[in-house]
Amino acid sequence: MIEQALTGAIAGALAGLGIDADGSRLRLERPSRADHGDWSSNAAMVYAKAAKMAPRELAERVVAQLELAGLPHLERAEVAGPGFVNLHLAPSWLHEVLISVLREGTEGYACPDIGQSQTVNLEFVSANPTGPLHAGGGRWGAYGDSLARLFRRCGYETVTEYYMNDLGVQVQLFGQSLVARMTGEPVPDDGYHGDYVGEWASELTAELRSGLEAEADVAQLLRKAALEAGHAPIPVGTPIEVQFAAKWGMRRALRDVGESLSAMNVSFDRWQSEAALVDSGAMDEAMGRLRDAGWVYEEEGAVWLRTSEHGDDKDRVLYRSDGEPTYFVPDIAYHDAKFSRGSHVIDVLGADHHGYVPRIAAAMQMLGHPPDSYEAIVGQNVTLMRDGQVIELSKRTGTMVEVRELIDAVGPDVARFAFLLQSIDSRQTIDIDLLSAQASENPVFYVQYAHARIASVARRAESDGVAPVPPAGTDLSTLDGERELALLRALEVLPSVVEIAQRERAPHKVTTWVRDLAGAFHGFYNDCPILLRDVPPEVRDARLCLTEGTRIGLAIGLDLLGVDAPSAM
Repeated sequence: MIEQALTGAIAGALAGLGIDADGSRLRLERPSRADHGDWSSNAAMVYAKAAKMAPRELAERVVAQLELAGLPHLERAEVAGPGFVNLHLAPSWLHEVLISVLREGTEGYACPDIGQSQTVNLEFVSANPTGPLHAGGGRWGAYGDSLARLFRRCGYETVTEYYMNDLGVQVQLFGQSLVARMTGEPVPDDGYHGDYVGEWASELTAELRSGLEAEADVAQLLRKAALEAGHAPIPVGTPIEVQFAAKWGMRRALRDVGESLSAMNVSFDRWQSEAALVDSGAMDEAMGRLRDAGWVYEEEGAVWLRTSEHGDDKDRVLYRSDGEPTYFVPDIAYHDAKFSRGSHVIDVLGADHHGYVPRIAAAMQMLGHPPDSYEAIVGQNVTLMRDGQVIELSKRTGTMVEVRELIDAVGPDVARFAFLLQSIDSRQTIDIDLLSAQASENPVFYVQYAHARIASVARRAESDGVAPVPPAGTDLSTLDGERELALLRALEVLPSVVEIAQRERAPHKVTTWVRDLAGAFHGFYNDCPILLRDVPPEVRDARLCLTEGTRIGLAIGLDLLGVDAPSAM
């Protein structure tokens, strides 16, 4: 609100000088140095040419106009550098910010209604259901879930999805690997060799033998169960035992993935099966529309899509010469279907999917979706280290660290916060030993401790017979010290932090903000006594209001990050 008021005042000052100012060209920034004021404007440099005067001369005239206007909260305006107008405000503007924070609370403060109920579909993680989620996948879970929280806070109706690739060769190999471990046969060279395969094979064996003699033949039990279940072999020719084991294994994998992500406070509105999508006829329907629109052609026995006409570097194969569809076909159908659940569709993808984006974007345009309605966020992968060595993440070779292991080692809040410390487009290195050893010193505890301290202040106030949240109308004018103003300024920027983090798809900006707010609060707590007997009641009540405002800010920030806000530590 203050930014809008100041921008309007500067536009009015220019108008008073006969300059028709376009408000969209006026920019206010927060100076990096406190002695440069609370806000700085470039207006004089933008309109100096139109005014036919030097930027500093115009800036001096703008300052004179502002001084005549008698703006609320404005203590003084001054010219700096080549023509910046620096604005110094009285603490009263920050007191009004605190009043807004207390009035609007966690549900209302820092909720910029950018989305205005627009719908967004957000898919993330979507790891193949052939094993547990590796620790690197935890980054996509933490990022995607926090991004969804940002969208919802900014007024978007958001649906989150996990796509299950439950068809294809990897499913067959997974089933073969389970059957091999169950029957004592060698696992295929290109199969899955992780320890979890043996553990899950033992689980399935135990299920099949339940209530039977221990020496019952596993192969016979497996075939009997498969025949009773009636699973059709996929691909054609796959033994029914393998298909049964694969289906069981995928359910087991998805259960493990869901439990691991849930432990990190990550959830999905929808789990979409590729097999169910194909069975629904969506794939045939989407291909029919592409054919009817003239985007499909045949060459060298294969069926192609003209993706190069919409920005891809070459056309892509839809059906091979043997008639089998490529993975691109169900992916097209799936993305087309997602538009029924969101007018803006977002994929969160790993770095190895960079070349995937143009072809999907092209296919969506061919199906009639606007060019800007599909968005892909391509992030960088995580490098995991243990015992000083880089861990190669591979389900098939078994060289992996499960996200469950990371959570067990350091806790869900530490793991999630660590994943959200950096921008998604920067490669992240996580040393598991170091993170485990320093768990108590992790930045998340510094932030959580600030929230717990506030709860402790409220409990002590109640025990002293003092209202932990003083009533509306409490005099806040005593909040004028350096520590108090620093805390108020940190609270003031939260709405813009939320807006920028959503617009730039950057939850790590919230992480940075909560750390700054926690640091400001710890400084305030150490230097500004609240409940000591020699603190005047009016100062005590104002500081209690500031403490409650800080609690609201921390609660908002930690919720956006999916991290617990504890009342005690």
